[in-house]
Amino acid sequence: MQKKLKFNQQKGERLVGKVALVTGAGSGIGKGCALMFARQGATVIATDINQESLLQTQQEAEKEGLKIHVMGPVDLLNEADVNSMLIRLISQHKNLHILVNAAATAVFNWIEDLSYADWQLTLRAELDSVFLVCKATWPHLKQSGASSIINFASANAYVALQGSPALAHCAGKGGVLAMTRQLAMEGGPFGLRANTIAPGMIVTGATKPVLEQPGLIDNVMAKNMLKRLGQPEDIAWCAVYLASDESSYVTGADFAVDAGAKTW
Repeated sequence: MQKKLKFNQQKGERLVGKVALVTGAGSGIGKGCALMFARQGATVIATDINQESLLQTQQEAEKEGLKIHVMGPVDLLNEADVNSMLIRLISQHKNLHILVNAAATAVFNWIEDLSYADWQLTLRAELDSVFLVCKATWPHLKQSGASSIINFASANAYVALQGSPALAHCAGKGGVLAMTRQLAMEGGPFGLRANTIAPGMIVTGATKPVLEQPGLIDNVMAKNMLKRLGQPEDIAWCAVYLASDESSYVTGADFAVDAGAKTW
């Protein structure tokens, strides 16, 4: 049985003076990153397509005595919407140092049952959204210098999990992995770093239906060296490192936060 972990929620100063945009901040990994960044002193601009969940994240922050600036709802697959968000962000906060592309949507089905529309939706949500936000923020991140893009690949970018119908998701996250290496090369001359985090099975609202499939948790545990499922905070701590000056010599890298799942 998985033990309930207590994560350190103490405030720190690792991101003081930095302005961070976190997409998908209404739930899951995006929410975990937004809250953790605020605890570490960043000015956090949180966005999501779901305004209600975004406001819930803001309220949770307020209960901890933290401030998160909400900007939403924003459709990250609408280029005009994304560009409008950036204009407002720069107008209000003057600068941008960190981008966390946590927003994503995926349809999980076996190839026989996966429609072309669901394939396209997954790739657009996992690839196009990252491209559009990176493109819009790129000039501001270049101008800031010593800035950081954090994208999310997945253990599924490397390995297929027995019992998981994740064809479109595997393709999307593999694309994010490759895209981020290219971004690292293009951003290098400007001190703009780009890295990925590859989570294993993290317990979120989005993964709940997948985890409910018969036998899937057993398959996950068979791959995991650490015999528990991940939590958004597990990923958020890695994101804090990549967002901070502690990782100033790290770019084009992928960080597996997956209990060892992709190593065997």
